[in-house]
Amino acid sequence: MPTGCYGEAAAFVLPPLPPMPPPPSDVTQVLLPLGGLVGREVDLDAFLQTLMDRIAASMQADRGTLWLLDPARRELFSRAAHLPEVSQIRVKLGQGVAGTVAEVGQAINVPDPRGERRFFADIDRMTGYRTTSLLAVPLRDADGALYGVLQVLNRRGGDNFTAEDTERLTAIATQVSTALQSTSLYQELQRAKDQPHAPVGYFFNRIIGESPQLQSIYRLVRKAAPTDATVLLRGESGSGKELFARAIHVNGPRRDQPFIKVDCAALPATLIENELFGHERGAFTGADHRVPGKFEAADGGTVFIDEIGELPLPVQGKLLRVIQDREFERVGGTQAVKVDVRIVAATHRDLARMVAEGRFREDLYYRIKVVEVVLPPLRERGAEDIERLARHFVAAVARRHRLQPPKLSAAALERLKRYRWPGNVRELENCIESAVVLCEGEILEEHLPLPTVDRPAPVATALPASEARPTGEAAASATGEAGGLLPLAEVERRHILRVLDAVKGNRTAAARVLEIGRNTLARKLKEYGLGDEA
Repeated sequence: MPTGCYGEAAAFVLPPLPPMPPPPSDVTQVLLPLGGLVGREVDLDAFLQTLMDRIAASMQADRGTLWLLDPARRELFSRAAHLPEVSQIRVKLGQGVAGTVAEVGQAINVPDPRGERRFFADIDRMTGYRTTSLLAVPLRDADGALYGVLQVLNRRGGDNFTAEDTERLTAIATQVSTALQSTSLYQELQRAKDQPHAPVGYFFNRIIGESPQLQSIYRLVRKAAPTDATVLLRGESGSGKELFARAIHVNGPRRDQPFIKVDCAALPATLIENELFGHERGAFTGADHRVPGKFEAADGGTVFIDEIGELPLPVQGKLLRVIQDREFERVGGTQAVKVDVRIVAATHRDLARMVAEGRFREDLYYRIKVVEVVLPPLRERGAEDIERLARHFVAAVARRHRLQPPKLSAAALERLKRYRWPGNVRELENCIESAVVLCEGEILEEHLPLPTVDRPAPVATALPASEARPTGEAAASATGEAGGLLPLAEVERRHILRVLDAVKGNRTAAARVLEIGRNTLARKLKEYGLGDEA
């Protein structure tokens, strides 16, 4: 497999294609079934393989290969191919038909490889496959730079590829290139130009990183996605829980059905039940008609319950019934409503501790953690992942704001790597967006909106207390006067009150610093006996 890919079977599979479908009259139809997936968190391995299946069928070819350019080695490597015999093939620029297309930048049609000097027969000897005809065209980006080759082998029926076939594959290559430039794979290829010794990483589209922790998570997601198992995502705020929730949905059998998010931290406790389950007419003052909830809206798809730790105890009971029986009653209703949904939940809280404290139902806890995925904070993923993410965000932000992508200076990059990122990936993205907008051609260290002295990393509330090892200022806030460890709830209370004091009682500012909803902050202050607005 290519660098960064794994041996599990691909989780994302489209229905099998007929053996010899008539070619569509419009080349864009080759991509139409896949176009909606380009901007989503798809498994790139499976996405590209399905794409090559469709291209080969459209070209009436027996096999197809997507080659990508490795600029550091001056080689092409097979990225998606019909190669049951080997996992990957590499050829140097100028070697073989694909290598020659990459070197000269022009299409090549080989009706008979026998005696053809540009044909690299070693590949047939390696695979045991016999090539009888071959057509290859270049892949170019919006700036005209070549970054790959699209190739098909052996036109079915024993015929040769025609001039019309060359025009057709060239048009398909243009459409493929447009699609690929919207994926994180293309941004990784661009990053590789600036880092000649770094391997190209590509896993799930829009999810960047190849640290050992993330590789383990990719494997879990690939296994969980094709099932209907309930998944619990744990991790600090800003660590990417929603991205992985979407990846689980998009790479599973419900991908074409709704993905509905409910953020429990952003809703008042009194409204969460109504938001999830809807209400009947007359259920309360002003309820003049029936309103369906999120579960009904997601029927057939996935409900993503973000910050499930904020769910009030009475609502937890109704959620448990949905998980167990796939039914519920609307607020004010008596009739059971049946739904077919998958549930993915996320939290930054230590739910096991909340169970012990009686704040979260034990039976619900075990129901939602059928598959548990713990996302690492950015500071634990290593400098290479920080750099990959930074360069990814530079390109993405520049495109979003219609700006020329600036260079990332060595000093700025080093500062990014040294910072502890208490706000995780979300904080890094916001930092890069500010720098891209304010810099002039190059991001310097002074363009980074980072504090002179790093804030301490947040207490690892997503982990059991026995696994937390606070140090420095975080350790001081987690210990009492005698130096003994405090309960997590007390650590949280002290931290919230300290932040509130630092912003002179401004609750909106405090909620922003704490990265929680203002309603959540108000609810916590009420628990501390500070419920009245200051």
